Amino acid sequence: MIELDGVSKSFGDKHAVAGLDLRIPRGSTYGLLGPNGAGKTTTIRMLLQILEPDAGEIRIAGEPVTRDILDRVGYLPEERGVYKRMQVGRLLSFFAETKGVKPADSKPRIREWLEKLDLIDRIDARVQELSQGMQQKLQFIGSILHAPDILILDEPFSGLDVINQQVLKDIVLDLKRREKTIVFCTHMIDQAERVCDHVCILARGEKVVDGRIADVKREHGGMHVRVGFEEWNAEAVNTVRRAAQVESLHEHGHELEVTLRQGSTPHQLLEHLMQQRVRLGTFSRIEPSLERIFIQRVGATPEEMAAQYARSAEEKENERMRAATKPRRSLWRRG
Repeated sequence: MIELDGVSKSFGDKHAVAGLDLRIPRGSTYGLLGPNGAGKTTTIRMLLQILEPDAGEIRIAGEPVTRDILDRVGYLPEERGVYKRMQVGRLLSFFAETKGVKPADSKPRIREWLEKLDLIDRIDARVQELSQGMQQKLQFIGSILHAPDILILDEPFSGLDVINQQVLKDIVLDLKRREKTIVFCTHMIDQAERVCDHVCILARGEKVVDGRIADVKREHGGMHVRVGFEEWNAEAVNTVRRAAQVESLHEHGHELEVTLRQGSTPHQLLEHLMQQRVRLGTFSRIEPSLERIFIQRVGATPEEMAAQYARSAEEKENERMRAATKPRRSLWRRG
């Protein structure tokens, strides 16, 4: 449904997206994942023609992106995009009109969605009277009033409490059952794992993982095992930690999640532990989480990468401020 071939975008000397190739299948729920600064939002903005790529081609349904094609797309941006002095009902009617839906047709849809998201009693309220979570739900309604074939959600859970996150996930799953193509753009990898069937993980503007989640996990599945002991003790944990086959481990209660080194197998680790007379309670291969795969491929957690990005941005801003306030020599000569 959506194809990107060699798409790149730079801002000054920063490569936001570098030679990105993507294939988003029709009817899939596709997670575009990664930390802040990975290039997710830039990719979406190029897809929607908000930004022009420096290189590469983008196609929707096999065709170059046009205004008519974009009318088949619903977009929930990460930033708030609401007119705060407008009434809720009128704002939604306006959103629908921008996508070619007449007020007579949008009115029943608006009431239906407001009821579904528990906002019907706010239909005449001004947007500025709503909480951040309510405004997020309002923007979501605005993105789907025209019944788009493609729905792009950029950080859709921002500002929502746990209950409303679940409501939104249920709606996304219902749209998925109706074979809508959904692009789910977020740094919350665990959330995306619950609703997506395909995934692309971006880091520093480049693709590091791409494919069906089941295939991605199968590809990395031999690298992770769960180890439990008959009796939990520090000596047994250290025996596992020092094993030549072990790259890293994480404690979960009284069990260990172990990542194996490249070329090592679960059987080799099991043999080693038996030789060391470790009294095992459990030993099994496990399906790694997407976050664990991310760490394995990138070498850092999404939170660590986001912090690095934030520090880099802060350093650049400080450098810019120092340059702006640095005294300049006068162009006029004395005498």
